[in-house]
Amino acid sequence: MPDLDSASLAPYLDRVIADATIPELPNHYRGKVRDNYDLPDGRRILVATDRLSAFDRILTVVPLKGQVLTQTARHWFEATRDVCRNHVLEYPDPNVVVCRRLRIMPVEIVVRDYLAGSTGTSIWPMYKSGRRDMYGHRFGDGMRENQKLPQTIITPTTKAADGQHDLPLTGKEIVEQRLLTDAQWQEVSALALALFARGREMARARGLILVDTKYEFGFDAAGAIVLADEIHTPDSSRYWYLASYPQRFEAGQKPESFDKDFVRNWVNARCDPYKDPIPEIPRDIVLDAARTYLKVFETITGKALDLPDPMIAPLDRIRANLKRYF
Repeated sequence: MPDLDSASLAPYLDRVIADATIPELPNHYRGKVRDNYDLPDGRRILVATDRLSAFDRILTVVPLKGQVLTQTARHWFEATRDVCRNHVLEYPDPNVVVCRRLRIMPVEIVVRDYLAGSTGTSIWPMYKSGRRDMYGHRFGDGMRENQKLPQTIITPTTKAADGQHDLPLTGKEIVEQRLLTDAQWQEVSALALALFARGREMARARGLILVDTKYEFGFDAAGAIVLADEIHTPDSSRYWYLASYPQRFEAGQKPESFDKDFVRNWVNARCDPYKDPIPEIPRDIVLDAARTYLKVFETITGKALDLPDPMIAPLDRIRANLKRYF
C-alpha cells in the first residue's frame, strides 16, 4: 500500500458516510456504526458507515473506515468458513454485506489469550482488584498485566440493552438461566475457540498477536449456530505486534499495538466525553485516524485497500449498487 499522506487522503474528507439512510429499502435500523435493512425474504443488508463510536456516542466520521471494517471482516469470513458457518450471502459494494437474518444469541462470546483489557468486563481490572475466580476460571497469584494466559479462555457476558452494561457470566450460569442449552453452549464454545485458533495462526504469520476478540453468533431458521456481525476487525479485536512483545513485556511496557484509540484519547484529554459536548476534532487527527485504519487493513490482510473514486459520493455509489434490492 502506498504511504498515503494528508494531501492524498484529503479528498476523502468530503466523501465520508455519516448516515446511510436509503428510503427505498425497508425496515431501517441505525446502529452505532452500521445502518441495517431487513428485507421481506429474510435477508439483511448491513451498510458500514464511517462513524467512529466511543463513550456511547458518535465522535466523528473517519474516511474509508466503513470500507476497512467490511473488507477486513470479509477477509476473515472467507478464511474461516470451513471452521464455522457465517451469515454472509454477498458483497454488492465495498461497504455492504448482504446476509442471512438470524436470531441472535443473548450472550456475547469473548475469547482471550492474555491478561489484558481496561473495561469493567475485562479480566485484568478484575484480577488487579484481587479477584481470582472469573468467568468460571481460576487464576493463580503473581500474574502480570498483558501476560500470556496458561490456556485460551472464553469470558462470556450478557448482551445488555441500550444504556446498560454487560455483566460477566459463567458457562454454568448460561445454562442455568436458560440463555442457551448445554448442547448449544458446548457447541458455540468449541466454534469460538476454533475460530480464535485460526485467527491466531493467521495473525502470527502477519507478525501480529491476536490478543482477544468478541464474536456474535445467531441461530438460523433450522436452529443451527451461525457466525454473525463481524470477525477479527480492529473494532472487535485487540492486536499486538509480535516482534516487540517479549521485550516490552519483560520491561513492563505496554505492548506495541495499532494504537487506533488516539481519537478517543484526544477527546478524553479535552472534556468529560460522557457529559460534555464533544469538541470539533481537527482535520489532521481525522486524517491520522484514516491512515491508521488503512494500515490496519494492510497489516492484517497483506493487501492494499482498493480505494474508491474520490469524485463519486460514496452513498451515491452504494445506492446504485443496491438498486436491485429496492
